[in-house]
Amino acid sequence: MSTHKITTQKVNFKVFRFNADVDYLPYYEDYTMEVTSEEVVLDILNRIKWDLDGSFSYRRSCRHGICGACAIMLNGRATLACKESMNDMIELFGNDITLEPLSKKRAVKDMIIDKADFWQKHDAVSPYLISDIDEYPEQEHLVSPKQAEELDDADLCIQCGACHYACPVVEINDEFFGPAAFAKAYRFEADVRDEAGTDRLIEMHKEAQGVWDCVKCFECAEACPKDINPIGKITKLHLMLFREGVATSTVASRHAVGFKNSIAKHGVLDEGTLVLYSEGPAIVKHIPVALQMFRKGKIVLPWNMPKSDNLDEIQKLVKSSSTAKF
Repeated sequence: MSTHKITTQKVNFKVFRFNADVDYLPYYEDYTMEVTSEEVVLDILNRIKWDLDGSFSYRRSCRHGICGACAIMLNGRATLACKESMNDMIELFGNDITLEPLSKKRAVKDMIIDKADFWQKHDAVSPYLISDIDEYPEQEHLVSPKQAEELDDADLCIQCGACHYACPVVEINDEFFGPAAFAKAYRFEADVRDEAGTDRLIEMHKEAQGVWDCVKCFECAEACPKDINPIGKITKLHLMLFREGVATSTVASRHAVGFKNSIAKHGVLDEGTLVLYSEGPAIVKHIPVALQMFRKGKIVLPWNMPKSDNLDEIQKLVKSSSTAKF
């Protein structure tokens, strides 16, 4: 006989409401409910619709963290509603919970958003295996366990869009592919059966759209409900661009090279020299900011640049971890 005790606690929910067909602006409805220790966020969405307001709308399907349909924002945090325990959310945020769609500006009805941009960018990176195979092959194309590990779980993406809409670059740059598309691109670039060559990587290198516009905020890694770590795949795409000779000399690629060189030389980042290396003569536009940083001690003159006490160890790490020629 189970000795597990079900507990309850009162929670105040502030719920985003909007119907694009009739509303000019969104608004919020407040609901106060008794939440049990067994419930997940999806149970709350269901109870709001079934018991309090039948017009409330959201997406759901599998309830097992497989389809990705029920992704929403909970207190500004991307959440797969069927996966997150309400107990955990209350422990994290307290008893005042705000439920919103993944992207408020793309809201169609309540938690339902228009994901057209997500799918357009997903399709733009050729998210499928490109291989010229015989129509009637005599044997299968075997992939070793070691080769399969190179995918780094990128094939586990459920395309929920949580990382995409958590990305601050996606929010301000309509051209940026976004972390989900990059994870999908990496999934096939890392597949030994794929024969796309550098075509897909060339798309990843484009300014405004490609991986160089990622700001390394790690929001995508925090948002991913499957722990796929899209930022890790973006970093590997950076290395692929150098390894395959696709990377050209741009401010972004020079920034990557300058960053590595600075760490290898000093063991710490020389921010002033990094900007000069990355932008060349265009650095003059940064002079006012540089002077302020200098006064605050944020940057130092090249001949005063300190070196890490563990420089030898850092240089060994840089050398052993460098898998591509910059």
